[in-house]
Amino acid sequence: MSIIKNEFALALNQVAQERGIQPDEVIISIEAAIIAAFYKEYPQHLDKVVTARVNRATGEAHLYESESDVTPPGFGRIAAQTARNVIIQKIREAERRTALGQYQQQVGSLIKGRIIRVDTYSAYIDLNRTEAILPRSEQLPNEEYAPNLSYTFLLKLIEDDKVGRARVVLSRAAPEFLAQLFKREVPEIASGAVEIKAIVRKPGERAKIAVWSTRGSVDPVGACVGQKGVRVQVVTDELGKLEKLDIIQWQPDVSDFLKNALAPAKIDKIVIDSDAKTAKVTVKSSQAPLAIGKGGVNVNLASSLTGLNIDIVQIPDEDAESPKSTSPASEPTVEILNSEAKE
Repeated sequence: MSIIKNEFALALNQVAQERGIQPDEVIISIEAAIIAAFYKEYPQHLDKVVTARVNRATGEAHLYESESDVTPPGFGRIAAQTARNVIIQKIREAERRTALGQYQQQVGSLIKGRIIRVDTYSAYIDLNRTEAILPRSEQLPNEEYAPNLSYTFLLKLIEDDKVGRARVVLSRAAPEFLAQLFKREVPEIASGAVEIKAIVRKPGERAKIAVWSTRGSVDPVGACVGQKGVRVQVVTDELGKLEKLDIIQWQPDVSDFLKNALAPAKIDKIVIDSDAKTAKVTVKSSQAPLAIGKGGVNVNLASSLTGLNIDIVQIPDEDAESPKSTSPASEPTVEILNSEAKE
């Protein structure tokens, strides 16, 4: 389409160029909106086929029935207002598409935002270029969200809502949010020297992070904790200071990994059934509360982390009057059961 130098054409083409809107798309939308406005103002024409034509040079609009001009007197004002509303809508849609395209590239990364409003089900977040949603299921239970408060979020995904509009979904409860916080604070994770093997969370209460390094000179747990605990403290502060973080070393040997996962409890015996994916863990009565955790959170997280259904078995503590040994604690007895062993 050639650009004609008049007010309407110049405005249309300028908006189209700046906002990424196709001029033909805008014209077609204007014509459809004008027809809808005509039917609304003149419902007696609802049983007739009406078409609209917008002059691309002047912006003048006319309505036709079987090539007969049926444009009502004074309808130009309604058509002009309709055209204005359509162009504004198209601008907003184009800006939203552009913004969503940029945010699509940031899925899985951290992003800052300011809370606009909160309702029973969600918090709505201003990301500068678009509005995002923080569903209740993605919120930390110990945090109270209020307008104008700013937080760091995980850009979890972009999905369609109930009416088919794309929306940005954020999270502060996802395990990946915790992983990205550590990646931000721990250079060894960002560089690949330390790998996060698994993260499990009960958001707002406790989380377990299993880390590993293929470089013998790098202590993966120490790298995540940082000197005097400064790195893990930054992450804890970001979580509202209430979520306890257990950073443990991942092990290729499942029994060693299980022992680490149940820390700080001391384990006496481990019997693993590889086929059934179960583990019977024997501990002294004094260690059982540590192994189980408040409300079962420690054993449940350890189970999720290792992929084993863990059964904690308690045995009596040694006689309190017996001489205390000064030797290091012995390693737990380990049994691995599998189909071959059962045969």
